[in-house]
Amino acid sequence: MPASPPPRAARRVSRRVQLARRRALALLIVLLLGGTIAAVALSRPGEAGAGAPSAPPAPQAPPAPPVSVSATPAPSPSNAPSPAHAPEPGVCDDPALLDALAGGTDGTDGDVVAAAGGGAAFRAAVASGAAPCIDLFDSGRTWVVVNKHHPLDPLDYWPTPQAQPKELRIVGGNGWLRADVAAALDDLAVAIVADGAGRLGVSSAFRPYRYQVGLYNGYVSSRGRAAADLRSARPGHSEHQTGLAVDVVACGSGCGTHDGFRGTSQARWLVDNAWRFGFIVRYEDGQTDVTGYDWEPWHLRFIGVELATAYHEGGFRTLEEFSGLPAAPDYER
Repeated sequence: MPASPPPRAARRVSRRVQLARRRALALLIVLLLGGTIAAVALSRPGEAGAGAPSAPPAPQAPPAPPVSVSATPAPSPSNAPSPAHAPEPGVCDDPALLDALAGGTDGTDGDVVAAAGGGAAFRAAVASGAAPCIDLFDSGRTWVVVNKHHPLDPLDYWPTPQAQPKELRIVGGNGWLRADVAAALDDLAVAIVADGAGRLGVSSAFRPYRYQVGLYNGYVSSRGRAAADLRSARPGHSEHQTGLAVDVVACGSGCGTHDGFRGTSQARWLVDNAWRFGFIVRYEDGQTDVTGYDWEPWHLRFIGVELATAYHEGGFRTLEEFSGLPAAPDYER
């Protein structure tokens, strides 16, 4: 017999159960979807929900310097340019030399020459123009150059202190010289006698400006100006006025003259030995086109032992060449 339909109350209960199940399933689906969305959101920083603080950005490394596109390679130790060299200090940068020039505590011309490195170094520096602090025309210096181009300054210059040599006979003038020159001449006079080459006398030493005026004018009157200029200096241009020059003659039982000095044993000895005492034969034979004077083997000029040694060893024959100066055969005015 067919089943009979469920009663109405039973059908109501069945519908309630199905509805509850659907609600529970829907809630489960909602929960599952919400969890998935939250998980995705948490896995993406910076997309947090409103009100959640965003994480600070991670620090970045500084950018690398741009690579040069120049075709010139960077300098390496092998091809790097050498640094510019500082200029070598000159003679006039030496405090010792400047102090000696200024006089220092006991400054002498010998101190200046020594500070420059000796006679040869001094000569090389002044002749090349590398020592502008050394004045070749300072009337009071042993290295002064006095010639037809360069007069004394002042014209009436008078050297001090002065002394007379004691080992030579004074046969002309008064024999006064600069004190250091007189002492050196005494040493020379003793040595020439010891070497058996004879004795010397002084025929002319220091000559002041006014004396030179009368002497030169006398030569002009007797010989004419051109001839006078070959034998006597014009006033203000004479080495004798510096107190550094002396004319000598040969002496035995008596003393000779200037013109008789050529060829004597004394003249030959001076050529070979005067430098050892600081003297040079100033006007040599064959040098008139440089010095402007005839040969005067009797005319000695003191420049100091250090410079006279460099003069002798260098084979120089004129003070002009030694000092790096042009020839001065004629007066410029």
